[in-house]
Amino acid sequence: MKQRVATDERPFKTGSTDETPSEEEPAAALVVPPDGGWGWVVMIASFCCNFMVDGVILSNGAILPAIRKEFNATEIEVAPINSLLAGFYLLLGPIASALANKYGFRKVTILGSLISAAGFAISYYATSPQYLYVTYGVIGGFGVCLIFMPAVLTVGFYFEKWRALATGIALCGSGVGVFVMSPITKSLVDNYGWRMTIFSQSGMMLLCILFGLTFKPIEPVHVVVEEEAATSEEDEVERKKIAAEKLAEKNMMKLENRLDSGIRMPPDMKFATKSSPHTWMGVSNNTRYPTAEEVFRGSSTYINGQRRSSATAGTIKSNLGPKPVYATVSEKDEQEDSNTTPDKATQPLIGSVLRVMSRNDFSQQRRSTADLVARPLYREDIFFGASLARLPQYTSRTSLGYHLAVTHVPSPEDAKEEETKKCRICPVAVRRALATLLDVSLFKSVTFVILALSGFFTMTGFFVPFVYVQNRARENDVPPEAIEWLVSSIGVANIVGRLVCGLVSSMPKVSPLLVTNIALTMGGLATMLSNLCFDTYFQYGYCVIFGLSVACFAALRSIVVVEFLGLERLTNCFGLFLLFQGIGALIGSPIAGMLYDATKSYAISFYVSGAFILLSAVMCYPINRISKWEKKRAEENEKLKSTVPTSLVDKV
Repeated sequence: MKQRVATDERPFKTGSTDETPSEEEPAAALVVPPDGGWGWVVMIASFCCNFMVDGVILSNGAILPAIRKEFNATEIEVAPINSLLAGFYLLLGPIASALANKYGFRKVTILGSLISAAGFAISYYATSPQYLYVTYGVIGGFGVCLIFMPAVLTVGFYFEKWRALATGIALCGSGVGVFVMSPITKSLVDNYGWRMTIFSQSGMMLLCILFGLTFKPIEPVHVVVEEEAATSEEDEVERKKIAAEKLAEKNMMKLENRLDSGIRMPPDMKFATKSSPHTWMGVSNNTRYPTAEEVFRGSSTYINGQRRSSATAGTIKSNLGPKPVYATVSEKDEQEDSNTTPDKATQPLIGSVLRVMSRNDFSQQRRSTADLVARPLYREDIFFGASLARLPQYTSRTSLGYHLAVTHVPSPEDAKEEETKKCRICPVAVRRALATLLDVSLFKSVTFVILALSGFFTMTGFFVPFVYVQNRARENDVPPEAIEWLVSSIGVANIVGRLVCGLVSSMPKVSPLLVTNIALTMGGLATMLSNLCFDTYFQYGYCVIFGLSVACFAALRSIVVVEFLGLERLTNCFGLFLLFQGIGALIGSPIAGMLYDATKSYAISFYVSGAFILLSAVMCYPINRISKWEKKRAEENEKLKSTVPTSLVDKV
C-alpha cells in the first residue's frame, strides 16, 4: 500500500462530472495551510481588523469625559459604557468562534461589521448613559467580537512554517491602532463632539467588511490510501516517508490544485456509537472524535465514552489498511442509556454523506464537502499563535502527518447537515465547537483554575490605564501636549513587546511562564507606583512598562497553556479563558470609576488596578510545582486503576 496526496496526477479529476472516484481508494480531505500566497493578504487584512477594533476600544478614554459632562453623570455611570464594549468583546468570544466554525471567517466578520456599525450609528442619538450601555456597549461589543475572533483565528489557518511571524504581525495591528487612534479620537472629540466621534467609528467598522472579504476558505487537500504489491517493511516505511514529505510540500506550494474536495470512504465503513458522559446540547467536545490520522490507521475506538488510540507518533506507517474503520460519537445516541446492545452499537456510515460520489452529484457536493472539512475549531492548534516548532506533535512528524494528527473529523450528523443545507437554529458544528470551548471538566485541573483566575485578575486591571491615565494626568497638571500621547506610548510599547515575545517564543530554553510572570509583576508594580510622580517622562516610562507587560501576557498565553495542559486542551482552555477575561473587563473600569467617585482621586483606582495585575502574576509563580504534583497524582491513579481487578471495576 502507499499513502499519497492527490495532485494533478490523481486517477480522476474533481472538477469534472464525467468521471467518478474509484471505490477502491479510501480517502479523507483536510485543510493544509498554504503558508504564503493569499495568506499574506489575509495577514494584512487581519492586521487592519485588529487596528480598527482595538484602536476603537482602547482609545475610548477620550470620549467618556465628554459624555459625562453632557449628561451631568458620575464616573461610575459612564464607566460601564466602555467596560461593556470591552467585556462583550471578550465574553462572547466562544460564540463568535463557534459561528466561524460553521459559517466561515468571511461571513462572520462581515456580520460583525454590520452589527457593530449599526450599534455605533444609533448611539449617535443617545439620550442617557444607559442608552449607550445597550447600543454602544452590548450591541457594539457583540459586533466587534465577531470581527476580532475570525481575524485572529484565520491567520493560524493560513500559515504553518511562518505562523509565528504572520500572527505576530497581524496582532501588532492592536498596538498600531492604539498609537494612531488615541490622538485621532481626542482630536475628533475636541472638534466635532463625542456623537460625531462615535458615528465615525461606525464608518470604520464598515471598512472591516472589505477586510473580511479576503478571508476566503482554503480548499481541502485529499489524502488517499492505495493498495500495491507488498515490499519489505523497512523499504515500505522509508519510501512512504519520503513520498509523503515530497508530495505534501508540493501541494502546499500549489494551493490552486487543491480542488479535490470530496470525502470518500469505503461503503462498508461504520461508525461505532458510544454513550458519552460529557455532552453539551447533545454533542461531545472535540477530543471524543477521532483525528484524521486515526481514520487512516483504523485504530480509534471508544471505551466508556473515552477515545483510545493505538496510533504512535510519526508518519503514517505500514499498518495502514485499504479500508480503515474508525469510531466516533453519534450525537443521536449520546443521551441514551450507556448499555447499548451489540446490534445498536454500530451503524452504517450515512451513505449519502461520506461516500463514493456518483457521476451526477460529485460536482454538486464539492462545495458542501469543502465547507465540512474546513472547520477551524476541529483543529487542535487553531488558537496556537507561536511557532509550531515548539510542539512535539509537529517535530515528530512530517508536515502532512502533523495536520492529520491535529485535525478531528466531522461527525455523520455534521456531514448530513452540510449536504442537505437544512436550516437549524443551532447546527452541530456550532454545538460541537461550544462543547469544546466550554467543557467545564477542565475545572478539575488546579493548574487551569489558577491560569483562569490569573487571566481574570489581569483583565480586571488591564483597561484602567487605557481609560483613566489621561484623566489622571490632566488632574495633576501634566502638560496637555504630553497627555495626548500617553495612551499612544502604550501602543508603541505593545508593538515592541509582541515582537520581542515572538523571538523569545522561538527559544526553547526560555520559559514562557517565567517571562509572563516577570512582565505582569513589573506591570502591576509600575501601575501602583505611577501615582508617585507626575513628571512627563516618568508617566511616559510607566506607559512603556505597562505596554510591554500586557504584550507579553497576550503573546505567550497559548504557549503557557500548551506547556502545562497540552495541545489537545488548548481550544477548551481559551474558550473558558475568554469568559474569565470578559468578566474581568466588565468589572474593572466600573470599580475604578466607583473608587474615583468615592475619593475624588484616581490614585486609589490605579493602586487597586496594579494590585490586581500583580496578584495575577504572583499566583502563577508556583504553577510548575502544582503541575508536577497533578501529573504525579494522575500517574498514581492510572497505576491504581490498572491494578484493580476487572470484576471490581464492573461492580463499581
